[in-house]
Amino acid sequence: MQTLELTPEHIAAEKIDEVLMRLYQPAFLQVARYISKHGGSFDAARDIFHDSLSIYYEQYQAGKAIESEINYITGVAKHLWLRQCKRDTLQVNLDESPSAVILPPEPTLNEVKLIQLLERTGKRCMDLLVSFYLEKISLVNISTLFHFSSEHSAAVQKYKCLEKVRDVIKTKSIAYEDFFE
Repeated sequence: MQTLELTPEHIAAEKIDEVLMRLYQPAFLQVARYISKHGGSFDAARDIFHDSLSIYYEQYQAGKAIESEINYITGVAKHLWLRQCKRDTLQVNLDESPSAVILPPEPTLNEVKLIQLLERTGKRCMDLLVSFYLEKISLVNISTLFHFSSEHSAAVQKYKCLEKVRDVIKTKSIAYEDFFE
């Protein structure tokens, strides 16, 4: 079997299309064999091979000396195939596996009203009340999270936030029944 590896002097003397034609079949066979062995199709092998051939051509145009063209093209193709496989495994097709993605339930009308009410008290109060009542964070931890000087300061601030909620309810004439149907 004849060796297809060329020195930079040989490549410089030949036209690039002649080099590519001579490399095409043996390099493509290696790439196709590798991709087929690793779960790819003929079309995928062809696409990956053409991409690796383009990269080889760019290196050739830049004047980079490559000792073994076939090994270079095959190595680039393997790298591109592995990168494509990794990218494909990270993507989830929602049509194929709808149970893989769990969407949060739509908020009820009461929850929307409650959130709007809490938003009127201000972001800091809303965050504090959500942390205490919904996330069940202790006042000790809330004092650290919100940079209060003590647990007592956190409790006082929570009380003030509840008073803001009560004031909003009074000024808007909102009744308890408005939240529950």
